[in-house]
Amino acid sequence: MITPAFELIQDPEYLTISIRVPYTRTAEFDLYIDGNDFKFFAKPYFLRLNLPGRIVEDGREKATFDIDKGLFTLRVAKETAGEHFEGLHLLTSLLAPKGSQTAKPLVEEVTDGSSADAEDNEGDDEDEDEEEFDWQIEQQVYQETSEEQLEQMHSYGFGNQRAGVFTRLQEELTDVIDLKNPEGTTAAERRQARVEAEMLAFSPDHYLADLFENDEIKGLLKYKPWWTKLKCSTVQEEAGVSFTDEEKEQMRKFNNRSYLLDKPARHQVWLSLVDILLAYSYEVRSTEGEHNVESPWTTRKLSGTLCWLETYSSLPDVLISFGRRVLCFPLYRHFHMVSAAILDTAKILQLGRGCVLKCLLDIHRVFRENDPAYILNDLYITDYCIWIQRVKSKKVTALANALQNTSLAKKDLALELEELEKAATLVQEEQDLAVASSGNSSSSASSDSSESSESEESECEGLDSPNTHEEGGGGGGGWLRQRSPPHPKSGSCTIPPESFNTPLTASKETGAQPALTHGSRPLIQELEELTITDEAHSSHSEQDAVAYKESDAGNAGNSSTRNFLEFSPQKNPLLIVRENS
Repeated sequence: MITPAFELIQDPEYLTISIRVPYTRTAEFDLYIDGNDFKFFAKPYFLRLNLPGRIVEDGREKATFDIDKGLFTLRVAKETAGEHFEGLHLLTSLLAPKGSQTAKPLVEEVTDGSSADAEDNEGDDEDEDEEEFDWQIEQQVYQETSEEQLEQMHSYGFGNQRAGVFTRLQEELTDVIDLKNPEGTTAAERRQARVEAEMLAFSPDHYLADLFENDEIKGLLKYKPWWTKLKCSTVQEEAGVSFTDEEKEQMRKFNNRSYLLDKPARHQVWLSLVDILLAYSYEVRSTEGEHNVESPWTTRKLSGTLCWLETYSSLPDVLISFGRRVLCFPLYRHFHMVSAAILDTAKILQLGRGCVLKCLLDIHRVFRENDPAYILNDLYITDYCIWIQRVKSKKVTALANALQNTSLAKKDLALELEELEKAATLVQEEQDLAVASSGNSSSSASSDSSESSESEESECEGLDSPNTHEEGGGGGGGWLRQRSPPHPKSGSCTIPPESFNTPLTASKETGAQPALTHGSRPLIQELEELTITDEAHSSHSEQDAVAYKESDAGNAGNSSTRNFLEFSPQKNPLLIVRENS
């Protein structure tokens, strides 16, 4: 906690306490009044006073806050009217905690151990243990920084008009900016430190992931921010810009002031304005116009002005700094998001002072609701909101034209993006070729396996086909297979070709009865065991003869002599009949 500068003034009935608390929130003040005890809290300031007289909170108290001076004034009534409080100018005594504290000597003389002395020592130890520990924060009187010390410090803020702010706000420093020692670093040292931090923060993996997997980013690039719906009027510049009641109340709270800036300071103010608007444009597009808890961080992180207290010298320097920071820090790190933010900023500037002011008021509201980003309002945004209303419109338009005429390429960012993309493209092509080759090998293997399976199936179908043996009695063999008991398919496929020379096949050259082979005997024995009646014989013979003639009609011209099987009531049921065509 920081002890602020304060002053006490009294009259017969009231005590006036003036507390200087710059760079704090205007809506968050905590007061505690209880007799002689007075406490004040406004982050990051804390003040506790032990007053020489008693004050009372009875409804007559009055508090005011001067935003411009950062001065909080409280007028509170005395409990006893006409009482004079002594020693109000002794500030150190007022900061002392309530009650007197005694300190025992660090070295004590130890006497010989008698029983009485031992009991006394034990009693002292018990008193020391029972003594209440003071948990109150030790405070020191605020010391004003001299002009000589301020001259030795490096300035920052709007137009480089602030210095010494972060000297006492060390605890808030790391949560607001990335610069470690603002007062002790020059502009060149800040720029060098910023570039080194960006090089360390750049992640090639994150950049390539957003480059190749950019479906979500494509949706963000199609988003239309609120300023794209506005159109500049030829008669009145800000005709298309309207402010809400909240924004109007926000502007009424600003104190009207004039800014005396020399030429270099004015140049830096304009460039920093572009830098802040670029960060704001990216944040609006990345959230699609709905601010979230990360909006304050994103806006100040992408702006070198807000995060590093940077002072730019040219417009290309602003674009390069913004482009590098977009590719290093936020969630979406794509170069097209950089280009979109540049076009959005040019559009905002083209719409005139009213649109720029509306954007600055939105930034002011986002920072005001965040702790501790509200400090940046006092350093930059509040002054910009007041200053932009006094500038000439033609300067805003000229800046928009200059921004449109300034180009930014990937090579300008000095992050080796083109080389990185080429390497990633080559790796991706090699992976695609590997996948394609593996797919071809697997397809060829599957085709080979399918061909082999088809050949096996054809072999099996050749065994089952009635036209397998065109020569001799091939047709009769097929008809016999239909009438014979079913056999396992695997067994039929493993039969060698020579086993098909069965006695069911007649020779055209020799009319002799061929001998039965070993493979055909079981089939003949099964057929001999069949019991066929006369009725079955007559009916089957007629149906089978018709079926055979219809099935073998296509092969009539292949041979002049055809053989078919016929049932016989004799002991041998097979009879070979030769029929001439």
